[in-house]
Amino acid sequence: MKIIDFIIVEKQSFQRAALLKLKSATQLPEIAGGQFVNVRVDGCDKAYLRRPISIHDVDYQNNTIDLLIQEKHEGTKKLCALPVGAKVNVVLPLGNGFTMPAKDDNILLVGGGIGIAPLLYFAKKCNYLPNVNFLLGGRTQSDLMLLDRFRNEGDVFITTNDGSMGEKGFVTEHSLWNTMKINKIYACGPMPMMKAVAKVAREKGIWCEVSLENQMACGIGACLCCVENTKEGNLCVCKEGPVFNIERLLW
Repeated sequence: MKIIDFIIVEKQSFQRAALLKLKSATQLPEIAGGQFVNVRVDGCDKAYLRRPISIHDVDYQNNTIDLLIQEKHEGTKKLCALPVGAKVNVVLPLGNGFTMPAKDDNILLVGGGIGIAPLLYFAKKCNYLPNVNFLLGGRTQSDLMLLDRFRNEGDVFITTNDGSMGEKGFVTEHSLWNTMKINKIYACGPMPMMKAVAKVAREKGIWCEVSLENQMACGIGACLCCVENTKEGNLCVCKEGPVFNIERLLW
């Protein structure tokens, strides 16, 4: 774990989110797909604590990380409003990432809303596989961001609640569940979506990991605000997760 001052070198704004490319003057530590960072929010009286953000992408050659940040409360709104050239203090990497698949696994990466963020870098870590499949969902077409990035890493399947893009419905209702052979699922997104994906995985006997998005403050398991009640008792999501196999959860 390191504390590094990054500089924003690129920025892309969306309707309720922003993609920030942060560059470090020092070598990045090794980062696993599914780990996260804690970002200090300077100049915001309502954001006393750091904000946990999933790592969207990593470039070790240029010492950059990409963070896809949703505008949700004052802290994340402040981060999304930062200009190119601004300094950002980051603690990284934090938590435990996804389990790497075997070479013969056929994997499905399921993301809903901003939950797509950690799936891109994880997919890049899985570049030894013959193919990576993404199933991405949103309420409407405008909720689906950076699709070209995902298409560069694998096959992308889409659902929207209103049918404005891809198949109409939830990710668990996509037709691929009846046609594609899958033996590992990795999911991140809203809790109802992940619980629904976990239910499908159990019904079909498919191994499955999910990345929880409990409210995290310290990032190191000290404040206990992100506790999840599991089959092993209460566990801090920031330290024991954020990635959990569904068999450890009381869902």
